[in-house]
Amino acid sequence: MSNLKITAVKTILTAPGGIDLAVVKVETNQPGLYGLGCATFTQRIHAVKTAIDEYMEPFLIGKDPTRIEDIWQSACVSGYWRSGPIMNNALSGVDMALWDIKGKLAGMPVYELLGGKCRDGIPLYVHTDGGDEFEVEDNIRARMEEGYQYVRCQMGMYGGAGTDDMKLIATRLARAKNILPKRSPRTSTPGIYFDPESYVKSVPRLFDHLRNKLGFGIEFIHDVHERVQPIASVQLAKTLEQYQLFYLEDPVAPENIEWLKMLRQQSSTPISMGELFTNVNDWKPLITHNLIDYIRCHVSTIGGITPAKKLATLSELHGVRTAWHGPGDISPVGVCANLHLDMSVTNFGIQEYTPVNDALREVFPGCAEIDQGYAYLSDRPGLGIDIDEKKAAQYPCVGGIPSWTMARTPDGTASRP
Repeated sequence: MSNLKITAVKTILTAPGGIDLAVVKVETNQPGLYGLGCATFTQRIHAVKTAIDEYMEPFLIGKDPTRIEDIWQSACVSGYWRSGPIMNNALSGVDMALWDIKGKLAGMPVYELLGGKCRDGIPLYVHTDGGDEFEVEDNIRARMEEGYQYVRCQMGMYGGAGTDDMKLIATRLARAKNILPKRSPRTSTPGIYFDPESYVKSVPRLFDHLRNKLGFGIEFIHDVHERVQPIASVQLAKTLEQYQLFYLEDPVAPENIEWLKMLRQQSSTPISMGELFTNVNDWKPLITHNLIDYIRCHVSTIGGITPAKKLATLSELHGVRTAWHGPGDISPVGVCANLHLDMSVTNFGIQEYTPVNDALREVFPGCAEIDQGYAYLSDRPGLGIDIDEKKAAQYPCVGGIPSWTMARTPDGTASRP
């Protein structure tokens, strides 16, 4: 093993679920030994590929893949400016691949290398949506029939605007029927329009209906997705207390995190924060000052398993739990990385899960088993998942900018998506 070297780093782009994905394959001089990692940044997929091919591969060739911490630290600062989403996703893909290699060398799944099992199965939540509260209720009942005990409840997707963009969660969602948006000017700049004031007033009505119909035996999550002004989020968190949410997600934008102190002082609604953070240090003040309850973290955007494990440990020391981001725009390799972290941390909270289609399962053999609202990892060495490169090539990426990010308020003002 002392002579083990990295010989090649390959970026594989594929879209078997209709969403552009980036997978890193790190090859070694030991025949048949390689690792896989997720580097997906759908909105800048080709920029990430360039970062891997032009910068990460030359940096890695000849290095010992077992020196994960040293490679992470040196790669992170190799461009001097650090913690941007493009380079962090490139680094994450490499980091996950190195953990995959390490597990294969040890003959163990990655979660064993991270400390071993802390639970027997990993509870999941799924997204439920609808054009009105009745459709949301029906969707939740269907997920409950499948065994899910946690659901994220939205009406008309984020902000009530709905979406036809398949690159968000690989499905079309209707605009909320009972949210009457304000009238727009006589000319309209192209975009996805939503009314933040009307949306935020609709949320308590949604949960009043759901609790009356479904009771308190199922856990509810709601994602504000930073779509309202901070003071509106404070008011919403206070109003929702009576409905006992599992958590309220991203109530403010990263630029407005100082508002979390006021929110915390006025509401006991649990808060999840950080889907858009790219630097693990962004969580430090929120964790150490007890301003959040869950780290809502996109593991590939902060650099992979190595920093995520450290962030989970810091959170554990302050009574904060994990809630790794699990949308459709991470690859099944990234899903497995999330699950290995979930399995090995004591302060696990919940795991978001976006169901995969048959094409994804064919391209990525070894996807985790999902049964009755739980995920189960195999005992295969490494991350336990592979990629069929020939089948991956049958689903080329398209690139471009997803339309759902082009959010606007009724008067045409560009807004956070």
